[in-house]
Amino acid sequence: MVPGMNATWKTAASATLHCLTGCAIGEVLGMVIGTALGLSNGGTIALAVVLAFFFGYALTLRGVLRAGVGFKAAVKTALAADTVSILVMEVVDNGVMLVVPGAMDAGLGSWLFWGALAFSLAVAFVLTVPVNRWLIARGKGHAVVHHLHHH
Repeated sequence: MVPGMNATWKTAASATLHCLTGCAIGEVLGMVIGTALGLSNGGTIALAVVLAFFFGYALTLRGVLRAGVGFKAAVKTALAADTVSILVMEVVDNGVMLVVPGAMDAGLGSWLFWGALAFSLAVAFVLTVPVNRWLIARGKGHAVVHHLHHH
């Protein structure tokens, strides 16, 4: 474990909320753009996943660069901190969107679309918190970023 890093549920929830912020920005943008352009479900999900990873990494990268870490090391840190968390979140939230009947085809003006998207992100958050707790307890995931902020 990273010195001084406590793998509490609160710490894991905080790390997951940080991850969720970037994922949600990318996920919502991807779903909106893909739906508006009439992309297939697969195309919309692919766009949402790419954007979720981009924004998730970008938010972490911003914080790590502010801590004075060089760009190359900051990119490595962001990849180490967020990859598993974002991956779990994306599998869960896109899986939920696919299993909610009609959600992917509902359109941007539909409460079904927005409700399913909000629900999918909430489920992804709940299921990713234990993953992040497990990673933090092993000095991985967001523990790497927290370690930088404390040195």
